[in-house]
Amino acid sequence: MKTRIINCIKYGKDQQGMDYVPYPGELGARIYKEISQKFWQEWLSYQVMFINENRLSPIKPKDRKRIEQAMQKFFFDGGVEPVEGYTPES
Repeated sequence: MKTRIINCIKYGKDQQGMDYVPYPGELGARIYKEISQKFWQEWLSYQVMFINENRLSPIKPKDRKRIEQAMQKFFFDGGVEPVEGYTPES
């Protein structure tokens, strides 16, 4: 399979894009178009911490909405949702 090369909004030109749309709807289409595989992996790592620390369940519609809002903020609105009780190492 041929590698997709994209212009990632974080890492710039010539980044490896994803092979599939990783999330449904318009948000997923935008991620597929503008987010590199590398940046997506960063989200997946953050998402695990975000879900665990906030005790969210992706099965619950209210929690899924909160996760989606965090994803939108992480990729496109300049930052991460604060994780309650988490203090980054300095």
